[in-house]
Amino acid sequence: MIHHHSFRNLFQRLTRRQVMQAGLGAGVSFLLPALSAQATQKRGQERPKSLIVLWMAGGPSQVDSWDPHPASAVGETVGKIKTKLPGLEISELLPMMAEKMQNVSLIRSMVSKEGDHERGTYYAQTGYLPDPSVVHPAMTAIISKHLADPNIEIPQHISLASGDGFVVPRGGFLGAEYDAFRIFDPGRNVRNMKPNVDEKRQQRRLEGLDVVSNAFRQQRPYQTSETLHQELVNKALTMMTSKQLEAFSLDDEPNATIQKYGDSRFGRGCLVARRLVEQGVRATQVVLQGFDTHINNLKGQTKQFQILDPAFAALISDLKDRDLLDSTIVLCMGEFGRTPRLNPLEGRDHWPMGFSCVLGGGGLRSGVVIGETDPEAAKEEDKRVTERTPPKNPVSIPDLYATILTVMGLDPYEEIQSPIGRPFMLSEGSAVEQLLPEHLI
Repeated sequence: MIHHHSFRNLFQRLTRRQVMQAGLGAGVSFLLPALSAQATQKRGQERPKSLIVLWMAGGPSQVDSWDPHPASAVGETVGKIKTKLPGLEISELLPMMAEKMQNVSLIRSMVSKEGDHERGTYYAQTGYLPDPSVVHPAMTAIISKHLADPNIEIPQHISLASGDGFVVPRGGFLGAEYDAFRIFDPGRNVRNMKPNVDEKRQQRRLEGLDVVSNAFRQQRPYQTSETLHQELVNKALTMMTSKQLEAFSLDDEPNATIQKYGDSRFGRGCLVARRLVEQGVRATQVVLQGFDTHINNLKGQTKQFQILDPAFAALISDLKDRDLLDSTIVLCMGEFGRTPRLNPLEGRDHWPMGFSCVLGGGGLRSGVVIGETDPEAAKEEDKRVTERTPPKNPVSIPDLYATILTVMGLDPYEEIQSPIGRPFMLSEGSAVEQLLPEHLI
């Protein structure tokens, strides 16, 4: 249980400027204005902010991507290449992103308390450790709720290129209506969005549904209000006829653009994510599966990063060219990294103490590199996660999320309550000052 004195201790970490800007004294958060039809045309910092999470499911290898150590004894790995950010080198598997690193920032010292896929994903998506007594909402669900736009007729929390399972971010105790809307094959089709009968027959079906719904409502008013049946029906019908549904289609995108992202589920997902941002959707996840390389690590990681590289670089370029990068945070991460040392099967195992993430846009500072890892930490692989030596300048997942929430205009220390009245903050972390714009420090 988090007590009020804990909140006061956290408030003491803030400067006077932060307190004034976050409105903590008044107990309110900054809710961005709704994105009207006219607002969709706004660009730059005038536009309300969105978040795109590129989710690397399974645990991407930091030593084969953002934090290579080819000169050290970490087993077979990749070479380094220079980037457009002076002094920064990354993996040779990411040549296109090497040209874009000046537009983003890199954290090489992420730390997690969980080394299991399901528990690690839960922690990495919510900022809270799994607890059998409560299901916490994902950060993307919090954003979709707190920054909800009544002018958006399509879901405002979306997961692209994902299936079922624990990778999909949930609404938790906020309610199932804040679960991410899942699309398995982005850009190809959105299932069940068009009636399979003509308009007259559709209308007769809806009239029949009204008769049944009204009868049920009269006999069971409490159950009807609890299930939000009519509200969900109305939302579905509105979405089915909305022009905003076109954001899910790539029919009007030039083939050259699709190829630039990569004609894969993930590449098309990144392109659809850009289109959703243009519509004003606040929180989108794009999933790239396949990073759990306990066997033949280099082959598996190479395949995945060759999918990520063009899509990530194209997304950053597109957002920048359309003057949307200042209003869109892009975060690329997985639930943890992989061991510096190869196992006997030429694979890398789970490594939650010193992995990497890339983030940029939305007003965050760019060109910042935080943290440093030591491949000699491989000697500690047999220790429990909490007993390993953390990397230099460690950044926790709650710290990362406090940073993102702050830049998006939300107060990370705002208290929300579970249905049984249990208080939680939006994030238990502290914002990373190196990544905040000057006016928020």
